[in-house]
Amino acid sequence: MRHTRAKTLALAACLLLPQLAAAAAGARAQSPNPRSRAAAPNAPGIAYTVSMPRPHTHLFEVSARLQYRRDAPATVDLVLPVWTPGSYLVREFARHVQDFAAEDGAGRALQWAKVSKNTWRVESGGAREVRARYSVYANELSVRTSELNDRHAFWNNANLLMYPDGHLGAPSTLRVEPFGGWKIATGLTPAEGSADTFRAENFDVLYDSPFLVGDFKTLPFEVRGVPHRIVVDGVGGYDAERLRREAQRVVEAAVAVMGEIPYREYTFMLMLAAARGGGLEHANSSALILKRFGFSTAEDWLAVHTLFAHEVFHAWNVKLIRPDVLGPFDYTRENYTRLLWVAEGVTNYYESLLVRRAGLMTDRQYLDLMAAEIQRLQETPGRLKQSLEEASFDAWIEYYRRDEHTVNSAVSYYDKGAVVALMLDLEIRGRSNGARSLDDVMRALYEDFYKKDRNFTSQDFQRAAERAAGGSLEEFFRRYVRGRDELNYDAALGLAGLRLDTESNRAGRPAVAAAHLGATLEEKDGRLSVTAVPAGTPAHEQGLYALDQIVAVDGYRATLDFLNARISDKRPGDRLALAVFRGDELRTLDIKLGGRAAAVYRIVPTPGATEQQRRAYQSWLGAPFPQTR
Repeated sequence: MRHTRAKTLALAACLLLPQLAAAAAGARAQSPNPRSRAAAPNAPGIAYTVSMPRPHTHLFEVSARLQYRRDAPATVDLVLPVWTPGSYLVREFARHVQDFAAEDGAGRALQWAKVSKNTWRVESGGAREVRARYSVYANELSVRTSELNDRHAFWNNANLLMYPDGHLGAPSTLRVEPFGGWKIATGLTPAEGSADTFRAENFDVLYDSPFLVGDFKTLPFEVRGVPHRIVVDGVGGYDAERLRREAQRVVEAAVAVMGEIPYREYTFMLMLAAARGGGLEHANSSALILKRFGFSTAEDWLAVHTLFAHEVFHAWNVKLIRPDVLGPFDYTRENYTRLLWVAEGVTNYYESLLVRRAGLMTDRQYLDLMAAEIQRLQETPGRLKQSLEEASFDAWIEYYRRDEHTVNSAVSYYDKGAVVALMLDLEIRGRSNGARSLDDVMRALYEDFYKKDRNFTSQDFQRAAERAAGGSLEEFFRRYVRGRDELNYDAALGLAGLRLDTESNRAGRPAVAAAHLGATLEEKDGRLSVTAVPAGTPAHEQGLYALDQIVAVDGYRATLDFLNARISDKRPGDRLALAVFRGDELRTLDIKLGGRAAAVYRIVPTPGATEQQRRAYQSWLGAPFPQTR
């Protein structure tokens, strides 16, 4: 998974040390994260300013002031994170920094040097006050990066703000100098008496609080008396009242699962753009990117709802219910965990379930959604090459760096995690005769780990599931979480009187076998290219390569439509002549087409379902058991 200028190094008097200390004390009293780091005894007072005087340059101007009460060091190392929490890839934000300079409190220039890719060492000579300024280029709109232009400013603080080494527990303030009359949205707490200034109790809170600055619209609502708002940036085809009303229902469904709201307010930062860009969770906010005109169809709105559901459920699962190493973080390197399948996969499962519980999709729509999820997984050969725990651990080198071979070597901890979470939920419901579910596991983790100031391990999660199920789940976790076994869908679905139909078309009739090539193709700028070749397909077995460019099919110029038409005219066992450029070499391939039924996976009721199975279905999806044909 969803966000008046003064060019000077000196900050206003409101940012002096006594106010910083008071701000930190106030922040601790309302922090969403009780496992916050404590400030070191010699921590400096830290105040930042972020300004954007010339948005068309895409350059943020950043200034930082450090004030030491005593024991000022001879050198100060300023460190910029290499990644941002929630997006598990080292992204090297330091590459966008330029024009670094440093001076003491009297304005005298201080010598400095870079001592690592993301560390600037300032020779402060024991000065009680050290000021640094630099610019950051920001021209990438994604939920984990930053963008500044004449339309808006969006940034993650991990992209922009350097921290003094050794002082991640120190409080800080951040003053924003918006361009023109732009407004500011963030989850950070405003500093009292200081316009456009915000406070953070430590850098974990600061780096968990993105900013959206621009001429946005605000759609407010409340859930259990707690204020929420959707901040909509950009022009689009959305229905504002529907968006507000249905987001409220999604949040209500999430709160019903967990039982309480852990934050004092929540902000959805919704940016409308040319393409959908996903979301990123934060403690009391989320950054979301959707297509500006992606609000036309029922499928469009389902994508909106599931995105909102995913990110708000993270307010509990991962922001508070934390897997082992996921907080407090080391911002200079990878933080390895085998539990991203819980952090993301379980959240992926809940995103659609919450939308169902909110009444924004039918039980039939939900089952179709999960059937499609299962079909995508089954069409991924890498599911048998990598376990969920392995996929979680290797996220740092694989998930965000997919290539043409990924389909054959890896599995998504989002996709498989959601399916395994569904199976685990049904397993617990079946074992407990409907008395307990995965909801109980999540609530137990919230009570036993978040509220007791500790992170959970893989063993802790399994034990919590076993307590809910009332018995051992060792085989389940050994085969499906730590292992690479094929998932037994019918055994899980059967607990709710269902089965997986893999042999029918959309109309529910038997699917007819058709000629099948098996390669994944893309037509762009008049070129037809092979983007992936899943293992086991005729294309893979007979030597069609990923990255090949297909130029002719049976002697005629290749287009995607023409190739698909030729294949549809043939039968399994017929041959297909392909001319391809492999690099700059022309090759010809004579491929014998395979056969595959064009089935659409469906989850359907089992004839003769027992009363217990029917009750399990109704408890799970909140609807009467469906009629069988």
